[in-house]
Amino acid sequence: MSDNIPFEIQQEIIKKLPVKSLIQFRSVSKTWKSLIDSSDFIARYIGHVQHLLIRYHDPADSKPKYVSIVDDDTFPQQKLWLTAPILVNMLESCSIIGSSHGLLWEKGYSIRYGVCSETNDLKIVKIRQVSRWSKVESVTSIPWQVEVFTLRTGAWRSLNSNLPRKSIRFSRSKDFLDGFIYWLAIDRNTMDDGYTYYNLIISFDMTSERFKEVKLPDSLAHGSSYRLSLSKLKESICVFENNGVADNLTITVWMMEDGISNSFVKLFTISNSSDTPLSSIRGFRKTGEPVTGIEELENLSTSGVYRYVETLLLLDQPNH
Repeated sequence: MSDNIPFEIQQEIIKKLPVKSLIQFRSVSKTWKSLIDSSDFIARYIGHVQHLLIRYHDPADSKPKYVSIVDDDTFPQQKLWLTAPILVNMLESCSIIGSSHGLLWEKGYSIRYGVCSETNDLKIVKIRQVSRWSKVESVTSIPWQVEVFTLRTGAWRSLNSNLPRKSIRFSRSKDFLDGFIYWLAIDRNTMDDGYTYYNLIISFDMTSERFKEVKLPDSLAHGSSYRLSLSKLKESICVFENNGVADNLTITVWMMEDGISNSFVKLFTISNSSDTPLSSIRGFRKTGEPVTGIEELENLSTSGVYRYVETLLLLDQPNH
């Protein structure tokens, strides 16, 4: 870039470039490298383009495979076939549980995780809970172990207060928005004639490190938990409600209104059709359009669609 262009303007141009270009431009000069590697630049970087990570299974290979597709007006032409790291392939029954600022989090079996970043620091919350209702009764204290990891310290620390109630059990469905992690959960209460169950959302504020209960509309709270899933749609937390079976299947989308807990509005309902069977919907794009099949993947077993953006997050953390 010409030396005649003031450095302040160079910064404005550089921060709008894609991550791949920025990593290459670190070799142009010491000044550019210092700028791109700085914590302030990483925190203010605005060149994020959303991608969809498609996880699928090829019958010829037992390990899951991945393809990344740019989620913009060119969708789905811009594809990048990815090779999973060796450690990911070594995980048993692994699944992707989320992403934040380009970092994808995969886990094995039995522990709930959440990942989120605040500015250029990363936090991971790890939650261990009693896996069966029958075992909860024998636990005399709250059956939770909650730990938080921060990239700056490189260490885990335990949380011992403001933990979820003993009667609550998390599901696998979760998502992340504006520094909060949200899980679908079930609350089981003991009654004289047995038990009552109701669905709710548990949120975790990554800044204050506090849990909070979010009530669902009555029709969702008292329905079957197997019909519900949690996702982010149009930058809002949404609950997807599946009703019916086979040809009569419908999906109703409920949105948390204006980010206000306990306030939900019914957004829309998708009905089954011969052109777009609901069983083929694997996720939703940033625009809200459902992802039903990706050309080369249509004849393969697609097991998930995950949103992510590329990141510079770790450039100033070489030891991590």
